[in-house]
Amino acid sequence: MKARSVPIRAPVITTEIILRAYAAGIFPMAESADDPSLFWVEPEIRGVIPLDRFHVPSRLARTVRADLFEIRVDSAFDEVIAACAEERPDRPETWINTRIRELFSALHRLGHAHSVECWREGRLVGGLYGLSLGAAFFGESMFHRATDASKVALVHLVARLRHGGYRLLDAQFQTSHLAQFGTQEVPREAYRMLLEAATERKADWWSWPQGRQVNGREALAELP
Repeated sequence: MKARSVPIRAPVITTEIILRAYAAGIFPMAESADDPSLFWVEPEIRGVIPLDRFHVPSRLARTVRADLFEIRVDSAFDEVIAACAEERPDRPETWINTRIRELFSALHRLGHAHSVECWREGRLVGGLYGLSLGAAFFGESMFHRATDASKVALVHLVARLRHGGYRLLDAQFQTSHLAQFGTQEVPREAYRMLLEAATERKADWWSWPQGRQVNGREALAELP
């Protein structure tokens, strides 16, 4: 996490408070998976992936087009967030603790939190999850157990957001991994304007109906 974030220790957090917080531009994190407490974060500089300028590297586009993975949506949300919370060699600690997993599972049951998943031979090998609010989607975390699986999930996420009329994809922080897709750093005040404009609009996560298989060519056709 960048040092420019502004943490605020939080009281008891409910799903209703979570939704209000995201609408106000703040989100919860934990110091580690073992820390039971949460705190609010409001970054001074926000990472945003412009939906109208999303960049897919040519090699990744070939991978998406080849349909190496079966793409499912919201079929294994709890498994996705659990996988995102796992320790990895390149990330020995995680900010996703038990309370965050509980809150987002509840938000998923309420229809606010979603997952995009990559499956191969009946096994979950990559994916991501986030929160939908109005025409804004807040990406939380991603994981992969097969090469490019999380990247393919991101491409399918952006395609779904564009198809459903979303206006904002919040990535929280800029990273070298996300930079290849055209992620931009936006100052807090400018972000708040983008956020307000997006949350006041309506979008449809299920513009592609639940259970419909979207292949790589369809996904790429939705991109700018």
